[in-house]
Amino acid sequence: MRDKPEIVIVSAVRTPFSKFDTVMADIPSIDLGVMVMREVIERVGVGPGEVDDISYGSCVPAEVALELDVPARQATLLAGFPAENISVSLDRACCSSLTCVRLGIRAIKAGEAQIVMAAGAENMPRTPHLAPGLRKGERLGHIRLVDPLFELGYQAKGFNAVAKDAGEVALEYGVDRAMQDAWALGSQEKYARARAEGKFKIGEELMPVVIPQKRGEPVVIEADESPRKTSMEALAKLKPIYGSPTVTAGNAPTMSAGASAILMMPAATAEKRGLKPLASVVSIVASATAPRDIAAIPAFTIQKALADAGLTIDDMDLIEINEAFAAMPLVSTKILAEGDNQKWKALQDKTNVNGGAIAIGHPVGASAARITMTLAYELRRRGGGYGVAAICGGLAQGEAIVIRV
Repeated sequence: MRDKPEIVIVSAVRTPFSKFDTVMADIPSIDLGVMVMREVIERVGVGPGEVDDISYGSCVPAEVALELDVPARQATLLAGFPAENISVSLDRACCSSLTCVRLGIRAIKAGEAQIVMAAGAENMPRTPHLAPGLRKGERLGHIRLVDPLFELGYQAKGFNAVAKDAGEVALEYGVDRAMQDAWALGSQEKYARARAEGKFKIGEELMPVVIPQKRGEPVVIEADESPRKTSMEALAKLKPIYGSPTVTAGNAPTMSAGASAILMMPAATAEKRGLKPLASVVSIVASATAPRDIAAIPAFTIQKALADAGLTIDDMDLIEINEAFAAMPLVSTKILAEGDNQKWKALQDKTNVNGGAIAIGHPVGASAARITMTLAYELRRRGGGYGVAAICGGLAQGEAIVIRV
């Protein structure tokens, strides 16, 4: 990534992220994708026909299946991009929209594109139940329904629920339930403070979602819906989920609807167009490890990204680690601290400084791009610096990006 051309992010936007049971739950993820794809180019005066390549992440195929297939192709056409536009839909679990960023950067570096878009969209609450075998018919007896969201389906092929793996591995690293609950409470409090300070506002990271009504004024959603007030006492009362020893509904994010998009181009192209970059991409990498180590994969991926950039964790002014569960930032920062408890505390203090997915929500296909833009906007508010964002994906996949503002 240190080779020229320098590649920059010129625009980044997301919808608010929903709770499980709100009006956004009825919007197809493809329609949410259309919203951010239009907005991200309009903000910087780029025409649809000028975008050479679009990668689109979505990783709950049962929801996309309600509109059949190829969400990227459908979304680009519905958003007004020309029929000649090249797009690809991909699923790398929660890593997906950052994988899209990486593929777009590859296209620029290969000389195949000048302006690229990475997008991700998900509507987890809209995921239908499945009726396996029904097409063949049931001559007698009950119809069996399967919920693809329950344990995210991993046990069907013999893997553990990710919450079980994350909780067990957290304990092995000395990260107990109380520590995870404390992190979750901190995420809620940091987000509440950041929102009160105007950090999550329309026109920066956020765009509004406008939902027309048959009667009356449209419903306008301008803020994330998941943040809630809680306490250590309330969190301690919650039972663990999916056989996990530590993960509960309180130290995990809600299943959400939402979409994110990032627009990138060479720095020289941005300069010619008179665009001020939001951030420069220093390094971006993928990784994977044994499926059980999902709580640790963000750390391993950050280490790989920093090595690629020729930097260290001490060079990072801010860190974003997606809160798939509270276990992820806690375990990963402990690994990065390399046994130094004082350094571990210092790394925690600059991780997810405005709260994370536990407060914001986690529409899985959109979250990796979300942590990237959250990091970039906060670095800009602070006058610049280096930051790294990392995310885990199902069965211990990872993506990480190092940016400079």
